[in-house]
Order: sequence, then structure tokens, then C-alpha cells
Amino acid sequence: MSLQGDEKKPADSTNAAGEEIRLPVDEHIEEEVAANGKRVRARGVYLLPNLITTGALFSGFYAIVAGMDGNFEAAAIAIFVAMVLDGLDGRVARLTDTQSAFGVQYDSLSDMVSFGLAPALVAFSWALKTLGKFGWAIAFLYAACAALRLARFNTQVDTVDKGVFIGLASPTAAAIVASMVWSGHDASVGPVLAIIAALVTAAAGLLMVSNFRYTSFKGLDFKGRVPFVMMLAVILIFSLVTIDPAGVLLTLAILYTLSGPAMWLWGLLHPKPASGGVEGDSVEAKERDQR
Repeated sequence: MSLQGDEKKPADSTNAAGEEIRLPVDEHIEEEVAANGKRVRARGVYLLPNLITTGALFSGFYAIVAGMDGNFEAAAIAIFVAMVLDGLDGRVARLTDTQSAFGVQYDSLSDMVSFGLAPALVAFSWALKTLGKFGWAIAFLYAACAALRLARFNTQVDTVDKGVFIGLASPTAAAIVASMVWSGHDASVGPVLAIIAALVTAAAGLLMVSNFRYTSFKGLDFKGRVPFVMMLAVILIFSLVTIDPAGVLLTLAILYTLSGPAMWLWGLLHPKPASGGVEGDSVEAKERDQR
């Protein structure tokens, strides 16, 4: 008799005497839905998407090491490489139908290193350390906000509109800090530049835990047709990036970061009318008066 659904166990989970055998600690088992709709327990992890996630994790770790060695340009570039890999792993998992709960958690931990710890420590090694305790407090503030941002995202992923982000996404916040370091990697860091770096780092961290709404661009259809002029615009952007990568990336990151507060301010100045309209509101008011 075969066990089905949630009751199915791995073949080596019990011995001949019916006693349970504890699996090795490095075995990963999670439930999956088979083609026939039944839930089965699958052992192991998918290699391809998790390999890309590991590459993003390595890039974030390398950024920290490079920043400690004073190679700030390489550290900033490594953070952007982690951003590219972070954008690929999820898409590869969906295209190859290799999504898993393990991959989601692994990706989140990788993001914490690449977009939480790496930017904070690189910024500290570059400029914030000249501010003493205030500098490392700002670096810790950014790292803590990144952790809170990722935790909130993981708990709200199934309840929030996928077309928007609540708070600045951690890769974008990391892009602001990394491009700032990249732009000034060869500059002489004085008190003024250190204070500017502290303000930018703190602002990026606090915006991650804010309630500002940002467009997620997840609704973009890369498979569909677009006007020919769109290809020219993409080529123009790539050309500008090659001229001054740090400056252009910093400008794009700042513009996207300001879009959240700008949309909030626009909604505050131009509130949407109530669903019932002015006429509906007046009817409801008359009914309350008659009561």
C-alpha cells in the first residue's frame, strides 16, 4: 500500500523494524506538488537558480572584502553585479519551473548580505569611519533598516499588490550607496563629504522602512512588441552608462528614489474623489438628517 499526500515519507525514513531513521543534517526536504496534484516530499535543492543566488552572495561578500582593502571602485561594482544576479535568479527559476521555498529564503539571506551589510560596510570603510561612533551608527542604521525591509517584504509578499513596493527596495537603496562610493572612490574624504555620505546612507536606509509606494516594474512584458523608438532609448541609456557609469547610475537611482515621495505628495495635493462622488455624499447626508 502506498502512502499519498502529506503522509508520504522518503524510502529510507524507516528501517525494517519500523523505527524512524533520522536523516543527515545536510539533507534538504520540502513538500512539492506533483503533476497529478498530489503533495510529495522532495529531497535536495534546485541547482541553477540557487547557483545564481550564490553568485550574488559571493559578489556581496567580495564587496565587503574589497571595501576593507580600500578598493572602493571594485566594491561598488561588485554590489551592482549582485543586483544583476539577484534579478536573474527569480526569473530563471520561473522560466525553468524550479521555484522552491528554499530558494526564496536563500535569496532573502543573500539580499541581506549584498544589499544590507555590503553597502553599509563599504560606505563605512570609505567615508563614515572618519565620523567615529556617529559613522558606524549610521552604517548600522542602514543595515538594520535593510533587515527590517526584507522581513516586512517576506511577510507581505502574498498580501501586497505586486505592481508596487512598500518602501524603497533594498537593491535600489544599495545602488544609491554603491554609486555614491563609486563616484567618489578617488576623492579625498573630508568632514563635508563624510557628512553628505552619512545623510545619503541614512536616508536610503529610512526610505526602505517607509510607507512610500514605488513602482516595481514587474508588469513589464519583455516578450511583447514595443515601438522601435524604445530600442533607440535603450541604446541611448547604455551609451550614457558607458560614458560615466557611476554618475549615470547614481542619477537613475536618485530619480527612482524620489519618485516615491513625489507620488505621495501628488496624492496629498490631488486627492482622489470618494467612490460615491459629491452627489452621493449629499444624498447620504440628507438621509442621516432625516433619521
